[in-house]
Amino acid sequence: MPSLVAKPAIRTARRLRHVMTEGERKLWDELREFRRLYGIHVRRQVPIGDYVVDFAIHSAKLVIEVDGHFHEDAERKMKDAVRDRWLEKAGYKVLRFRTGELADSYDGCIHEILDALGVLK
Repeated sequence: MPSLVAKPAIRTARRLRHVMTEGERKLWDELREFRRLYGIHVRRQVPIGDYVVDFAIHSAKLVIEVDGHFHEDAERKMKDAVRDRWLEKAGYKVLRFRTGELADSYDGCIHEILDALGVLK
């Protein structure tokens, strides 16, 4: 069966795993514990189609993105919207957190992720 993931996305994902931003690294430190705490496997810098997402939980069809200043540009916002629509058509729910949001309301962001996973019910 052919892969649904583009080869350039695989190469990009491998590279990005070694150059995470501070916000991504902080969130990853928490998300990696989800397997032990909740039995939920979180992957980082995951190729899906032509895209590489910051974090994915395939079992819940959830994508988590950490957006820095780069994502504030109007052109980048349009590209992110196209990407989000593609991911949603593929069955994924997309949660986006700005790095400032993670810094100011980290617990709230974690709460939103756990809520999306149904852990808080």
